[in-house]
Amino acid sequence: MVVGLALVFALPAAGQQQAPAIERIEIEGNQRVEDATILQYLAVKPGEPADPERLERSLRNLFATGLFEDVRIDRRDGTLVVRVKENPVVNEVAFEGNSAVSDEDLAAEVDIRPRSVFSRRRIQEAVERILELYRRKGFYAARVTPEVIERPQNRVDVVFTIQEGSVTRVCGIAFVGNRAFSDSVLRGVIETRETAWYRFFTESDRYDPDRVELDRERLRRHYRAHGYAEFEVTSVNAQLSPDGRCFYLTFAVDEGPKYTIGRVEVVSDIPDLDPKELQALVRVGEGQVYNADEIEATVQAITDRLGELGYAFARVEPEERLDRERGVADIVFRVSQGPRVYVERIEIRGNVRTLDRVIRREFRLAEGDPFNPVLLRRSIQRVRNLGYFSKVDVRTVQGSAPDRLVVIVEVQEQSTGELSFGAGFSTAEGFLADVRLSERNLLGAGRSLTLSTTLSGKSTRFDFSFTEPWFLGYEVRAGVDLFHVVTDFQSEGSFDQRRTGGQLRLGYPLTEFVRHDLRYALRRIEIANIDPTASVFIRREKGSRVTSAIGHTLTWDRRDNVFLPNEGFFVQIEQDLAGLGGDNRWIRHEGTAAFYYSVVPDVVISLQARGGHIFGLGEDVHLSDRFFIGGTTLRGFRFGGLGPRDSDTRDALGGNLYYVGTAEVRFPLGLPEELRIFGRAFVDAGSLTDIDVSGRTLVDTGSLRVGAGVGVSWLSPLGPISIDFAQALAKDRLDETERFRLSFGTRF
Repeated sequence: MVVGLALVFALPAAGQQQAPAIERIEIEGNQRVEDATILQYLAVKPGEPADPERLERSLRNLFATGLFEDVRIDRRDGTLVVRVKENPVVNEVAFEGNSAVSDEDLAAEVDIRPRSVFSRRRIQEAVERILELYRRKGFYAARVTPEVIERPQNRVDVVFTIQEGSVTRVCGIAFVGNRAFSDSVLRGVIETRETAWYRFFTESDRYDPDRVELDRERLRRHYRAHGYAEFEVTSVNAQLSPDGRCFYLTFAVDEGPKYTIGRVEVVSDIPDLDPKELQALVRVGEGQVYNADEIEATVQAITDRLGELGYAFARVEPEERLDRERGVADIVFRVSQGPRVYVERIEIRGNVRTLDRVIRREFRLAEGDPFNPVLLRRSIQRVRNLGYFSKVDVRTVQGSAPDRLVVIVEVQEQSTGELSFGAGFSTAEGFLADVRLSERNLLGAGRSLTLSTTLSGKSTRFDFSFTEPWFLGYEVRAGVDLFHVVTDFQSEGSFDQRRTGGQLRLGYPLTEFVRHDLRYALRRIEIANIDPTASVFIRREKGSRVTSAIGHTLTWDRRDNVFLPNEGFFVQIEQDLAGLGGDNRWIRHEGTAAFYYSVVPDVVISLQARGGHIFGLGEDVHLSDRFFIGGTTLRGFRFGGLGPRDSDTRDALGGNLYYVGTAEVRFPLGLPEELRIFGRAFVDAGSLTDIDVSGRTLVDTGSLRVGAGVGVSWLSPLGPISIDFAQALAKDRLDETERFRLSFGTRF
């Protein structure tokens, strides 16, 4: 755009008298902008002299508003004439050629809106912002061409035509200066990946400058965890290929010497705190290889312990004294009394649908409390465990006073509603399909609602579930479940089972990690379609019975991750009493305990034990209430493949008592981390016994069964896939074994 500037007035020569005063000001050419608005930006008023400096300043002021394409100031005797040409108004903004980025995302990125004032400068800024958005998504070959279409009444349409091009991949990653670790090892440390055919589900092979910065930190942490305390990445060079399709990354590193730990001590500057009480929490020792992760873990452990002892403002700082000649690092953990800092307020950002109170009620810190980093970390963990957000970040900033902090929580919401159609296959259920309508954050209040139907070769199931996480404003989880299930047990016991009923639930926390749940269940169970050749013990159970039972569950959960734990433990005890009406009277106990320990990163050992016992109150325990194990609970045996059995028909009868112990190790297979494939090796041992019937053909040895094997699990984008190969090492002659088990499921 060419902007015409004209300033016509009589310039006084040097030594001449001052310019005469302006008698009046006239405005010409304005259509939308009021005269008063223009007069406000002028540096000269009627009665004041129109000297060149004032007129030049008036021009600058008017152009700076962005409202005008051209401005001219003329002087006619005692009249100052200001002639303007207004910038057009944007009528419509459109995007063409874009597919990788939506119109909504592009519109949010540019600073041009309908009914806003048009300017060429803003068009150029919009082009740069669109290109930057595409670069963040890996499209470095993108091109943007703006087009301005004039409309009547001084209006314009703005069209951005986008040529996205292909995604710019990372085709090569190299390292310079590395001696301790090979290039292939370091490529496994960083998050950026070289492009490969199997990476069509991820974006890790797209060039992303932010990800490269994260890779610098990952390399630093890796080296510092293996003895290289002074490691640094000196530079990262990203070279774009001439065709714009590939980036080639080169990381230049300076490893520095490798250190071992020398003297380690804990020093306390707090008078009444004995550092010996904290010495047991130190995770590094003399002679060990320097490990910054263990030093950081020690700081965290001491900080947590100080918080438990009531030292809310204590600070732990590791002091490292490095001797380069000897390669020894002395570590001093200094405990001091930090400044007293309080939480001024908690700000929550990014939650569009989720109510503020849903997030705030998960916090273990309140506004006005002493700032406690332990409680803050636990609060953030609780918010993440809600499952409503794809990202939860927290930071603290200075408040209104030096002893005040503002906690800022930034969340990014993810979809919590689901209308899904599923399909899958397992060796236990055969082919299966389901339809599910669910919402885990109903109305943004954290309520959960689920309607589902599942059909498989073994069963048909209909479910309804509703949960209110904070019943009546208290931290009490209340819910109701309704179900109807038809299960084919012909291969296990020559009968079908129909279960119809519902359950009321009420749960509350006893402590931060201990929870108590109460329930009442009412269900009708029918044993039908019994094969004429079935066991006499099965035929006696034909018909329907009603169970009315109350129960409770006590759970102690200290796992670091509910779905794929790496460390921690889990303990759960369940008890149910049937007999409050209905046809059945019994007491049932079940318990589960699990322990997880990460030997080295990504290698996790787990030990699990579970068992249960049910006994009748003045009557026998019926078939539908007994335990059946095998399949996933004791690998190497089919479901219902062990325990009391009719020796003539080989029908499984179930048992009143079971126990199973499992030792398993989970380990990586050397495949790219983003594939999320890992291996497992396991040993299961247990038994099922005790039954309230007797007869000549009843076989119940109660002997210990053992199964062992290996498996592979893939957390695929289409759903989890698991394959197990197991061998029964200790079994009875009537047991039914299973060497191979496959399960696969997805929703789409």
